[in-house]
Amino acid sequence: MLLLKRTRNEYGNQSEEFYVQLSSECCGKTVQKKLEELHGIYQVEIDVEKETVVVETTLPSSQIIPALELSGRRAVFKGYGTTLGSPFLGAAVAEMKENNGVLGVVRFLQSNESTCIIDGTIDGLTSGDHGIHIHEFGDLTDGCKGVGEHYNPTNSSHGGPDEEERHYGDLGNVTADEHGRAVFRKEDRIIKVWDIIGRSLVVTEKPDDLGQGNTNSSKLDGNSGKRLSCGIIARSAGLFENPKKICLCDGISVWNERDYPVAGESRNQKIK
Repeated sequence: MLLLKRTRNEYGNQSEEFYVQLSSECCGKTVQKKLEELHGIYQVEIDVEKETVVVETTLPSSQIIPALELSGRRAVFKGYGTTLGSPFLGAAVAEMKENNGVLGVVRFLQSNESTCIIDGTIDGLTSGDHGIHIHEFGDLTDGCKGVGEHYNPTNSSHGGPDEEERHYGDLGNVTADEHGRAVFRKEDRIIKVWDIIGRSLVVTEKPDDLGQGNTNSSKLDGNSGKRLSCGIIARSAGLFENPKKICLCDGISVWNERDYPVAGESRNQKIK
């Protein structure tokens, strides 16, 4: 097992586990070299036999995968957890999708009793800021219309994520680049993973005014406009909890999964 260790950041790290196509110790050393070039990585464990790489980091998983693949090998996200050796308190994931092409994956990790790390990538947005919120319900039968209002168990006014008074679901804004991609990592002191599983995550058309606007609705929803895309927040595998390499339903390996549509008739047709 190859190891890389650096002086650890004392706060807010997470560990991310990946499958990587490794055939030899030489492959593992090439992967390690690519990870050494990234700032924000504090520990790496590479198991060539199991084809796994575990990274302790403060970086979003979407920044780790390109670095792994610069070694010339495919990489697949496998599991999410706390710093190595710390108790696992829970993780969740929301797959954002809507017919307008706004798609993404957002992960939640309870790194300790008081901090939830939110790590995501959303594509298909217009350049600039967009509000992002946890909503009450996980009902997507009518798209994003049935998810209810912001998750707000304390009946508070809307605010920014750093405000003392805010909805629990107020996560602030994410910023999309000129290509329409928003990559973000947030640390939240209010939400807990165990309270949000089964609810939904929504990204909106406009920036959230964080409750600072001049209208009454500002204290309700932040004037952030239309709900562009949403996803149900579901429990996610922790470190070493996901042994799957082949989808039992259709036999597709994790290495080839990205080449197929996620679900539906188009996936079935391609498999045939």
